[in-house]
Amino acid sequence: MTTNPLMQHIEAIAKEKGIEPQVIVTALEDAMLTASRKHYKTTENLRTRLNPETGNIELYAVKHIVQDVTNPATEISLGEAQELYGEEAEIDMEIEFPKSTEGLGRIAAQTVKQVISQKVREAERDNIYEEYSQRIGEVVTGTIKRFENGDIVTEIGRVEATLSRKEQSRAENYNVSDRVRAVIKAVNRNVKGPQIVLSRTDPALLIKLFEQEVPEIYDGTVMIRGAVREAGDRAKVAVYSRERDVDPVGACVGMKGTRVQAIIRELRGEKIDIVEWSEDPLVFVTNAISPAKVQRVSIVDDGERIVEVIVEDKQLSLAIGKKGQNVRLAAKLTGWKIDIKSEEEKRREVEAQFETLELSGDSATETPAEGDAVEAADASNGASDAGAGEADEQVAAQAADAGESVDEVDAADAASETAEDSAAETTRAER
Repeated sequence: MTTNPLMQHIEAIAKEKGIEPQVIVTALEDAMLTASRKHYKTTENLRTRLNPETGNIELYAVKHIVQDVTNPATEISLGEAQELYGEEAEIDMEIEFPKSTEGLGRIAAQTVKQVISQKVREAERDNIYEEYSQRIGEVVTGTIKRFENGDIVTEIGRVEATLSRKEQSRAENYNVSDRVRAVIKAVNRNVKGPQIVLSRTDPALLIKLFEQEVPEIYDGTVMIRGAVREAGDRAKVAVYSRERDVDPVGACVGMKGTRVQAIIRELRGEKIDIVEWSEDPLVFVTNAISPAKVQRVSIVDDGERIVEVIVEDKQLSLAIGKKGQNVRLAAKLTGWKIDIKSEEEKRREVEAQFETLELSGDSATETPAEGDAVEAADASNGASDAGAGEADEQVAAQAADAGESVDEVDAADAASETAEDSAAETTRAER
């Protein structure tokens, strides 16, 4: 055990600040070195060292052994070094010459105090960063110490953390000495004030609370595939079960809602919708719109990730939620843009589309009708011309027939006259 009073104080401070004693020793040596340089105002290469037996900080002027001296303040010739230390002195070795620290005075003591405080704070901040940077996303419990411009400063173990106003739930009010659970959101390295940033609004807090309350989530049987929140109002959690026999929603709700009610109490009455996750986006969106009942879901644009959800008229307000909260959280949870419509709106939209199609169809049929009329007129004219031609042909045919009949009559008359003449000649001959 160290009996030197200075070393005992160093060990006590190191234990209180959570740092190594050597850090404080180095800070003391650096502080004494800074004060000595200000006091002596020399170009010598000074060095300090703490003597653990006496507790004194010793000051030395260091000189480098060289063959030819160019700077007497920092160099010494080989011959002079051998006169002081014998044949052991060689080139490139260093020799320490003790210097007095008695004349440093009060200003030097203040400088030592400032440097020590700075070095200790830097070492303490480095330790806090190394420790808590590995714990980002972890839920911790702290005690509220004070309020600073709306921010809450809490004490976590030996360190202070800040819960900024934007990371506080609007449904919560706190007083000094209250205990609060929050998630570590970030750890800052080079800032003034508390380095640890806490959050009561981050979805990670909700996930960690489910892990603590639901054993199936803790052991990996049930997985949380997503969580979104509007702190103080509503949250949605998508869960998935690795085993077919385990109901993920029922496991999170618990017997008579005991598990989820414990989380709701911790979040000061924030409503939580637990939905089942699915690989099918249509099924997932249908579940995410809960508690509203969905009639049908269809993908409008797969590339832009837009879906259309149809609900009953009386379910429309429930599906949208207060100020669009329900559909907004569902869109964040699923990653799809959701367009919600009632059955009446969809029916009117379809009717309007049909009317538009009918109007466009009528306008399309009017234009070819005129062409058909022209073609019909041409066809009728052609038909009339053809009919006139046929009539002429029939007249000609009739005329030809009439001519033939006249010729036949003339021939018949001639034949009868010939017969009569031959009969008369026969009668005369008989007489």
